[in-house]
Amino acid sequence: MTIVAAARRIRTNIGFWLTALGQEAMDLSLRTHADLRTRIVESPGTTLDDAALAALVADLRSIAGKTLAAGDLTYGIFSGRREALARAIITLVSDAASGRPIAFNALAVMQVARDGDTQDVIHLGLVMVDPEARGKGLSGVLYGLTTLLLFIRDGLRPKWISNVTQVPAVAGMVCETFSDVYPSPQPEARQSFDHLQLARGIMRGHRAVFGVGDEAGFDEARFVITNAYTGGSDALKKTYDDAPKHRDDVYNDFCARELDYLRGDDLLQLGRIDLAAARRYLLREIPSGSVPALLATSAVLALQRMILPLLHWLDDTRAFGTLRPRRPSSEAVP
Repeated sequence: MTIVAAARRIRTNIGFWLTALGQEAMDLSLRTHADLRTRIVESPGTTLDDAALAALVADLRSIAGKTLAAGDLTYGIFSGRREALARAIITLVSDAASGRPIAFNALAVMQVARDGDTQDVIHLGLVMVDPEARGKGLSGVLYGLTTLLLFIRDGLRPKWISNVTQVPAVAGMVCETFSDVYPSPQPEARQSFDHLQLARGIMRGHRAVFGVGDEAGFDEARFVITNAYTGGSDALKKTYDDAPKHRDDVYNDFCARELDYLRGDDLLQLGRIDLAAARRYLLREIPSGSVPALLATSAVLALQRMILPLLHWLDDTRAFGTLRPRRPSSEAVP
């Protein structure tokens, strides 16, 4: 890479992050691989005009159509209804040269009651990859980039994430990327009261986000949704043999043990993105032996140990630990 090309790439990345942090609703595009471009669109159901929304939905349906029958592409984000896309955050990966869409993730932000307050939970959502594009290392972009961006935009405050899956590869990725994940086969995994409160709230009011019907059961001890594929997500049901496996058999064995694939069970995983999770993401996606990786890791550690607590302490408009805002958010002066 020449100096000019490197400078151009740095300038592009700086511009991306400055734009991302300044927008109220993100609509960003950047090159995440040499031949791929990623677009992140927040709340497209409320921010895009009719033509742009229809084009986005057509791209999503094009990717899904490679693995699902056409009749299965009518629910949720595939419907094109603005209300279904108003709460979504779409991460769309396309071929940079042709513009052909090859993968997407549809995140959703759910508001769930916890400790007498309302907590935003980022649901990792539906991920689909064109079979011809598998093996390109897209999971980090599809699952991590947008979540990391939301975390940074919110002042690096820890954010809860949720994930519903029966795929061992995805369950393992969530366990390895995020913090305090439950359920997980890792020996340190514990169900806290926060986990339980949020899980109950999600199952009580947000089943439609991940296509689980009212008749589906929920095992609170194991966080397993039983008979989950009855609320619009039926076409996504897999057998254990068909579900992509993780490179570490501990996650494959965990899913085989906890889930009844014939009945159609899912794990409901809850965890947090915090500085530790952000550091793991950066180290996994950027080679640890490179200078950028070392700089990124050092910056995250510095924020964690010195700068971040001070910034949170000085911000009197939002809660920080036992400290409460100077005035309720509804009274805050813009």
